[in-house]
Amino acid sequence: MLELNNLSKSFHLHLFDGKVIQAFDRVSFAVQEQEFIGLSGPSGSGKSSILKCIYRTYLPSGGEIWYDSRTHGRLNLATLDDHAMLALRRHEIGYISQFLNVIPRISAVDVVAEPLLSRNRCSEREARRRAAELLERLEIPAYLFDAHPATFSGGEQQRVNVARAVIWKPRLLLLDEPTASLDKRSVSLVVALLNELKKEGMTMIGIFHDASLHDALADKRYHLRKGDAHHVLCH
Repeated sequence: MLELNNLSKSFHLHLFDGKVIQAFDRVSFAVQEQEFIGLSGPSGSGKSSILKCIYRTYLPSGGEIWYDSRTHGRLNLATLDDHAMLALRRHEIGYISQFLNVIPRISAVDVVAEPLLSRNRCSEREARRRAAELLERLEIPAYLFDAHPATFSGGEQQRVNVARAVIWKPRLLLLDEPTASLDKRSVSLVVALLNELKKEGMTMIGIFHDASLHDALADKRYHLRKGDAHHVLCH
């Protein structure tokens, strides 16, 4: 489904006499459909930057990102025009970050339901029902469903974040340390949910601080050292 060929990303610090920071250099790996790939490596090795280049939050400095779109065929995300990339984000590619960023004063159940409504997947009533079911599964108390996530604890916010990202079931999901702020119980709930989505056919690329989560979820792991990706099979 996805193939990175010699992908690189550097940042030019114009306020520091054009100093260049190399996020990662010439990274190559492939992801098969319905596969879960883990990215590991020390802090600063470029893991998050790789995901952001795939999602096109960052524009790669070099290399290719070939994606087999269900509706548009084989596309190079590294050079795809912005409108086409936004369409892929809307219909095929999802992203979970470490933080929940939503409009204030919107209830938790509406925050989670919104991706279904904006994509015309179902009625408002059905979207809110599905959102409530997902929040309940992630053990968000029912009395918080109509409250504003800004008032929630960090762990509760992140579970809302996960629910919002997966409710529309993107074809490819990018996960940037989605369990970093969660306790052990909440982590187990998220892992169970991700494993279920994988069995249903979702393809995922994930970064996890805890190496045991790679073993619990990933079919393969790519370990980055100094910007190079090394393929490590998970047992």
